[in-house]
Amino acid sequence: MATELTEARSPLASRRAIALTAKRVIDIAGSVLGLVLLAPVLPIVALLIKLEDAGPVIYRRRVVGQQGEFDAFKFRSMCRLADEILDSDTTLMREFARSYKLVNDPRVTRIGRLLRTTSIDELPQLVNVLLGQMSLVGPRMITKAELPKYGVSSRTLLSVRPGMTGYWQTERRQKASYEERVQMDMYYIRNWSLFFDLKILLKTPWAVIKAEGAY
Repeated sequence: MATELTEARSPLASRRAIALTAKRVIDIAGSVLGLVLLAPVLPIVALLIKLEDAGPVIYRRRVVGQQGEFDAFKFRSMCRLADEILDSDTTLMREFARSYKLVNDPRVTRIGRLLRTTSIDELPQLVNVLLGQMSLVGPRMITKAELPKYGVSSRTLLSVRPGMTGYWQTERRQKASYEERVQMDMYYIRNWSLFFDLKILLKTPWAVIKAEGAY
């Protein structure tokens, strides 16, 4: 009986393995193509960041993923003293603790606000995708401190690579509450398919252009 069940499951497992391989091929091709096409733009963005607020151009955000902790790369959108400003303001700390986002964040620079609205600050994550730490499409990347907010779903979250874009980012962007983000991430993981990824990829440019709920 156990052998029959294994044989029954194997075609499905094989199809999923093929789909996951195809997803990784798409990630590699997409990240390489993106880095090549954006090669003239990225240095200009780096220069603008430097001119407004001298300091590191790339911000390394320590996050968790399928392979453990890693540094997710972003163009720095905050001032150099961002951590000190947050730590010294209890009101900001309370708001940040609720959703790990701040509306009208006083730490964001002028160029940083533009980068966030257009999602240009996320482009260095193409390197993370190429390295196999992230995917073009997946659940939102989170820090280790955020894992408790996912409760029993945390193991499911860490079973896949986080994505540069994802289901709730294209549907609700920052308008979604943290609880809604968790629910939508779980829905994506449990209903994943290459077609689902394709739909999200096609909707991402429009979500960026609309810039609704972006901050």
